[in-house]
Amino acid sequence: MAADLGEVKDGWRIAGLVVRIALLLILLSGALVTALSFAPSQRTLGEFRAAVAAGRVSAITYRTGGEKRELYELRWSEGPLVWHGIGMVPVRDGPRSYTVAEFTRDIAGVSADVTQLRGHSGDGGIIPDWPFQMPVRGWAVWTGVAWSVTSLIMLASVPRLGNRWAWFWLFTVGQVGAIVFLLLEPRPLWSGAGERPVPRGRLTGAQGCLVSIGLGLLAVAVATGVGRLAGLVLG
Repeated sequence: MAADLGEVKDGWRIAGLVVRIALLLILLSGALVTALSFAPSQRTLGEFRAAVAAGRVSAITYRTGGEKRELYELRWSEGPLVWHGIGMVPVRDGPRSYTVAEFTRDIAGVSADVTQLRGHSGDGGIIPDWPFQMPVRGWAVWTGVAWSVTSLIMLASVPRLGNRWAWFWLFTVGQVGAIVFLLLEPRPLWSGAGERPVPRGRLTGAQGCLVSIGLGLLAVAVATGVGRLAGLVLG
């Protein structure tokens, strides 16, 4: 009986590890795509139209605003790792604003994934935008579900490094707390079976809030750096 219980326990441990790795890979891939699109290399509207006409564009994201239905943001990728954008706000077509009607006409018939980003960054409150507004259509479903499932796992467990309030702030204000949670809880992903390091002290809610601010700033800095590095290397 003891052997059978041990096998069942090992089975649950392996299943949990598989789920944990799957969630982590989804969130990491989503974070990478977001980082690459975070600091796109600057292009002109003419270059965008030329890329669309040549069939080089694989994904387009845009954001609208204004009473005239202008484009306030336009980014596109030429392959999964290469992102370009137009820095003018709103986007301009010569002396005029670039309207949604003109944009729709320009991309008519393209096979690229076209995603409209809703509202402005931060409109969802303290919940991070990136898992739910991925710059590639379809990815938002996977990253949104992975982030939500990881949040439920955190709330249903007894975290080792901090209480639930601490992890709440790390998940939200910290932007990448879900990724950190999957890496470190209930034990570091790289630790062996049966190993469970005991921390010196768990973070309180107040401490977690302070740490989350630093983590959020670090996440933005890393995302910007990765985006700019990709722009330099990949053009």
